[in-house]
Amino acid sequence: MLTYPKPTAVLFDWDNTLADTWPIIHEALHATFTAMGQTPWTVEQTKQNTHFSLRDAFPNMFGDRWMEAREVYFSTFLKVHLEKLAILPQAVEMLEFLRSTGVFMGVVSNKTGKYLREEVTYLGWDKYFDVAIGATDAETDKPSAAPLLLALKDSGIKPGQHVWMIGDAITDIECAFNASCTPVFYGPYPVPLGYADTHPHRKDYLKTMRHVVDHDELLLLFKEVGLCGR
Repeated sequence: MLTYPKPTAVLFDWDNTLADTWPIIHEALHATFTAMGQTPWTVEQTKQNTHFSLRDAFPNMFGDRWMEAREVYFSTFLKVHLEKLAILPQAVEMLEFLRSTGVFMGVVSNKTGKYLREEVTYLGWDKYFDVAIGATDAETDKPSAAPLLLALKDSGIKPGQHVWMIGDAITDIECAFNASCTPVFYGPYPVPLGYADTHPHRKDYLKTMRHVVDHDELLLLFKEVGLCGR
C-alpha cells in the first residue's frame, strides 16, 4: 500500500464527506425533476449521479431550461438545508484532532460557496477551517484544480503531495490529481470500477490509493503518517 506523505494541509469535500446532506439534495432534486416534467431520481440514483456543481450538471440535465430548474432547486434547498443538516459520525472528533495538529485545514466543495459557508457557520465549524471554497468561487469547479488552488492561495502552502484532498466522489480524486496533490477517497463504497477504465493512466495508482470508510479510519490514517495532536 502506498505510504502517504505527512500533510501540511488537509482539504475536505463537504457534502457526505463531513456533513450528511443526501436527504437535502434528494428532496431538492425531486422537486426540480417534478417541476420540469421529468421522472425523479431514486435516492440511489441521486447518490450515484450528484457530484458535479450545479452550473456544470444542470445544463446537461435540463438543457435550455436549466436556469429555470436552478430556481426550483434552490427554492426547495433553501427551505430545508439548515434544519436538515446533519453531521457524519465521528467527524467532530476527527476535526478536533486535526485542528490540534496545527495543519492548514479547508473545505473545497461543489456546493455553491455562499450556501457552503452558511452551513459551516451554522454548525459552528468556522473554528476548524482556515478557508471554505465552494462552487462559483473559482473560475471552474471540481474536478478542475482551480478551487483547490484558490483554497491554498493565501496560505503560503504550494500544491504538492503534502496537500491532501479528501472526498467521496471521483470529482475529488480528479481535483487532487489535477492539482498534483494527494487524494484520499472517503466513504462506505469503493472507488467505482468504471473509473479505472475511463482513466487508464490512473489505474496503477488507484491500486494503492488510500480509501477510508469512515472518520475513525481517517483519524487512524492521520496518526499513521505522523500527525500528533497537542
